[in-house]
Amino acid sequence: MPEIPVAVQLYSLREECARDLPGTLAAVADMGYEGVEFAGYHGRSAIELRSMLDLAGLRAAGTHVSITALLGDELQRTVEFNRVLGNRFLVVPWLPEEIRSSKLEWLKTAHLMDSIAERLKPEGMRVGYHNHAIEFQPIDGNMPWEMFFEASNADVVMQLDTGNAAKAGVSPDEILEIIRKFPGRAATIHLKEFSSKNSQALLGEGEMKWRELFALCETVGGTEWYIVEQESCSFSPLECVRRCMENLKILTR
Repeated sequence: MPEIPVAVQLYSLREECARDLPGTLAAVADMGYEGVEFAGYHGRSAIELRSMLDLAGLRAAGTHVSITALLGDELQRTVEFNRVLGNRFLVVPWLPEEIRSSKLEWLKTAHLMDSIAERLKPEGMRVGYHNHAIEFQPIDGNMPWEMFFEASNADVVMQLDTGNAAKAGVSPDEILEIIRKFPGRAATIHLKEFSSKNSQALLGEGEMKWRELFALCETVGGTEWYIVEQESCSFSPLECVRRCMENLKILTR
C-alpha cells in the first residue's frame, strides 16, 4: 500500500450509493480504501453519514461542494455539517461562468477563495478547487489554472484531476510540472487515468506517469490523500474501483 492514504471519490459509485450507501461503503473498505470523498449525501444527515463511515472503518477524505455553500450564512452550515462528518477538505468542483469568464473574474474568484480559506482556518478546514477542462483553455493568452493558483494563497488546495487535465490536452510531463510549480498545494489529488486509445482505461493502464507523480506527491506536493476516481469502464463500477486499487498497489511497490 502507498504511504499516503487512498480514498475513492463516490461519484465513481453514484448509482451504488443511491441504492445501498452503507453496503457500498463497506465494500470499498474491504477493497483497502481508507477513505471516501463525497459528491452528494443521498439524503443522509451528517450524523448518519458519520455513523456509516465509522461502521465501515473509513474516514472522510473530502467533499465536493458548490461555491454557494461556502458563502454568507451557508458557510457556517457547511462547516457544522463537515465537522460532524470529520472532514477537513471542502472542494469546489465547478464555477459558474460569470465568475470565470475573464482574467479579471478568475483573479477575483481566487481572492474570494482566499477569504473563504481564512474563515475556515479556525475550524481546521481547508477550501480547494478541482479542475475539469475549462481551466486549461487559455483566456487572453493566460491559462486559468495557473492564474487562479498564482493569485490565491497557499491555504487554497489545488485538487488536480489528472484525467480531466489530460483530456484538456495537458501532457503527462506537464501534469508533473504543475505539481512542481505549486509545491505544497496538492493536499488532495484525483488519480484518474488517461489513454488516447482507450477511454475506459483503468488506473495504471494508460499514459499517465504514475510513479513519477507519486514521487512528487510524496516530496513536494504536500499530498495528504490520493483519491481514485473512475467515471466509467467495461466492468461494474465496484469492480472498476477494486481493480484501480489493485493496480495502485502494484504501482506503489
